[in-house]
Amino acid sequence: MKLTLSWLKAHLDTTADLGAIAERLTALGLEVEAVEDRGAELRAFTVGEVVAAEPHPDADKLRVCVVETGAGRVQVVCGAPNARAGMKGVFAPAGSYIPGTRMHLKAGVIRGVQSNGMLCSEREMGLSDEHTGIIELDPDAPVGAPFAVVTGLDDPLIEIGLTPQRGDCAGVRGIARDLAAAGLGRLEPLDEQPVAGRFDSPVRVAIDPAALDGGACPLFVGRYFRGLRNGVSPPWLRERLLSVGLRPISTLVDVTNFFTMDRARPLHVFDAARLRGDLVVRLSRPGESLEALDGETYTLDDQVTVIADDSGAVALGGLMGGEPTGVGAETTDVFLEVALFDPYRTAETGRKLGIDSDARYRFERGVDPAAVIAGAEQATRLILELCGGEASDLVVAGAVPDWRRSIPLRPARVEALGGLAMPTDRQVAVLTALGCTVDEAEDGRLGVEPPSWRNDLNGEADLVEEVLRLEGYDAIPSVPLPRPSTVTRPALDGRQRATELVRRCLAGRGLDEAVTWSFMDGDKARAFGFADERLRIVNPIASDLGVMRPSILPNLIAAAGRNAARGLPRAALFEIGPAYADAGEAGQSLVAAGVRLDASGPRHWAQPPRAVDTFDAKADALAALAAAGAPTENLQITTDAPAWYHPGRSGCLRLGANVLAAFGEVHPGVLQVLDVDGPVVGFEAFLERVPAPRRKPGTARPALRLSPFQPVARDFAFIVEESVPADRVVRAARAGDKALIADVGVFDVYRGAGMPEGKKSVAVTVTLQPTEATLTDAQIEAVSQRIVDSVSRQTGGALRG
Repeated sequence: MKLTLSWLKAHLDTTADLGAIAERLTALGLEVEAVEDRGAELRAFTVGEVVAAEPHPDADKLRVCVVETGAGRVQVVCGAPNARAGMKGVFAPAGSYIPGTRMHLKAGVIRGVQSNGMLCSEREMGLSDEHTGIIELDPDAPVGAPFAVVTGLDDPLIEIGLTPQRGDCAGVRGIARDLAAAGLGRLEPLDEQPVAGRFDSPVRVAIDPAALDGGACPLFVGRYFRGLRNGVSPPWLRERLLSVGLRPISTLVDVTNFFTMDRARPLHVFDAARLRGDLVVRLSRPGESLEALDGETYTLDDQVTVIADDSGAVALGGLMGGEPTGVGAETTDVFLEVALFDPYRTAETGRKLGIDSDARYRFERGVDPAAVIAGAEQATRLILELCGGEASDLVVAGAVPDWRRSIPLRPARVEALGGLAMPTDRQVAVLTALGCTVDEAEDGRLGVEPPSWRNDLNGEADLVEEVLRLEGYDAIPSVPLPRPSTVTRPALDGRQRATELVRRCLAGRGLDEAVTWSFMDGDKARAFGFADERLRIVNPIASDLGVMRPSILPNLIAAAGRNAARGLPRAALFEIGPAYADAGEAGQSLVAAGVRLDASGPRHWAQPPRAVDTFDAKADALAALAAAGAPTENLQITTDAPAWYHPGRSGCLRLGANVLAAFGEVHPGVLQVLDVDGPVVGFEAFLERVPAPRRKPGTARPALRLSPFQPVARDFAFIVEESVPADRVVRAARAGDKALIADVGVFDVYRGAGMPEGKKSVAVTVTLQPTEATLTDAQIEAVSQRIVDSVSRQTGGALRG
């Protein structure tokens, strides 16, 4: 929400300076995010008068102007069609920074004629997109005066970070009302006297029963105007719209935009000559379409609130008007719409159609239901003042919804919930200043009726918050926390510490951590096992984030694909977070997942990169499980990975019947669904399935790098059946002596000449780590024999000669 200081003071009679206002706004919960000196960029620009304008001798579209700047006369070559003698415009001297073009102006020669500055358009000044001509200032503007001062653009701009529940402060008057309640001034009254109509409106309005019963539009007020002049808005109105980033269009459109920003009261005007019959508010018909004012054509379903005439939909209720009935410079008769629209349906329709308008911003937060007719009268008065003409009687459909409610407040709850002791009469004074009606019962309770513009006040805690907010949070005394009398415990339990170790481990393996949504597209989720419709989100934040994710992999794959599309093809990402198998109590699980895309590393002269494969994913999965404390030496590898992995290029890591991880190459069909080019490999480690480590005192052995005794490595090559996996050989070799064997690794698998039919050779390195004394030759030989016997017994293999 943006506003200028002078705009605020149009509603707030105060002597407070800018600093005090900004400080009080933040204290009230209306956090000031920025205060901008808008005149800083425009200090070099002054009012200049064109005293002569002659055609350029060598260019038909250029004119040579002599400009009086107040400090002397300067020659300027100008291409604007409205440059003429006697006009006053904005002069920029040579050396000025032009904010609209982001360039520094230099003196130069244009087609043989010296030019020592420029006369500026609104686009060159960074004020709007208008560039068909230079700015024409009021004839009374003093020559040489700063342009920003003359036009009010030196007015400080305040930007407020508005929280979603404060729809009442989506207009300047609501902010002024809050400041007045806080004692920083007096709220200026508004003229709410009705404007007498001169004739009956030829356009009637109605609300379809389906839209009325469903709450889509409880109230619609309209008024017909004739004999208007829709020209350029007066300077004060243009300046206020420009100050908050809105482009002035025409007086009628500018008035509607002004009321939207000034009073959080969206309006719309139809060109009455383009309407066909009366207006009705109804729900859209399937397949109905409308070309909106943003130039887009929207195809509607049966759930959109529309305003329609005999020809069909002419506006999207609460969002935007239609182009066919929009007003233009030739418009003389208009129909004004002032209505209430359902916040939920407005928000849902806006998300569905991708429309993010100023009207939607206010309707979805809730506008004042009691100010519809007053808003119509105020808008009528301003339209007649600026455009002339005459207005009809009001036409009304529906009624003001019942917004009144009484909330009980126990005065003691302010101290109990907020920590601040306040007398009851002070609480009553604060609530009354906010516009509440307060009645005190005999038992001491207060009956509080919030004002119509505060739809966010619905319970006792809300009222306590309001009392504290207006009194000032800094008035709440600081109370030290009690010191614990018992021994403190670690902030993280074992599972949380293990999760952090996994995060460090994966980062150390070169994967970048990503944080993705816990939601995803429902159609794509089916490729990853989504089946429980209870995981579908009733009110998603976006149409492609409609279900809880059954796996982290699809979001990571999509992120890697986006990186690849932007020139970073070798993405390696991981995330630790929840995945949702079903809507049951045990359906959510903590998963560490990762993906690698394309190749294993950058191009290099010494070692060319290779395509990522299943073993990269397997290594990542094992590393994650090891960091989580899983007994990786006891894990079994099976080939029953989920269907989103490539069959034959994937697997699962099991501890008994418990699947601790899945890994492998992502199925090409799944990549096609996600629109990502492969190869992509990934893994999912289910951290909550990792068993807690057993704690048996006295059984820990020193790690290999910490033992004072020299390790011994021995190589063994075993001939086994082709069907025997290498993992079985490793596990059998490890079982030869669990006390001495520190590590077993495969370094070669051979098939071919010299091997019997159906056989293969698996060579392993076994590392022996003594913990009490250096191993003797006899001990090494004994352990070697036990290794050979164990492999022979468990795999049927024989030592290769």
